[in-house]
Amino acid sequence: MNKSSLTTTALTILRVIAGFLFAAHGWQKFNEFTIAGTQASFTQMGVPGASVVAPIVATLELVGGIALILGLLTRVFAVLLAVDMLGALFLVHAPAGIFVGNGGYELVLLFAGAALALALAGAGRISADAALFGRSGSKLRVLA
Repeated sequence: MNKSSLTTTALTILRVIAGFLFAAHGWQKFNEFTIAGTQASFTQMGVPGASVVAPIVATLELVGGIALILGLLTRVFAVLLAVDMLGALFLVHAPAGIFVGNGGYELVLLFAGAALALALAGAGRISADAALFGRSGSKLRVLA
């Protein structure tokens, strides 16, 4: 396998796994916790504007996760998801230390790192971005 094939494989694996986990967390906020429950939880955690932020975060995680799986507008969604995770890190998890078992930030930091890596690298060759825009990133071509 050459370096290009390895990079394509690595980006596809990262994108699909991260996308699946983001989508699962968004789905959980809608279906298991409910939006009302997520709003209450965010309020209890001290998230500013929790009643507005909760449905936005749930939607971003669900839709953004699906977009990552597909490799659709990958850089855009990856940046938004990284900001989402950095917000969770600084607003909620940092005071609890590293480990998730104590409410810490290890999981959100890993999610943020995966999203930032995808924002920097793009979707890879096996993606909707490559099929639609002719390249592995999701920068839209400007038509003049």
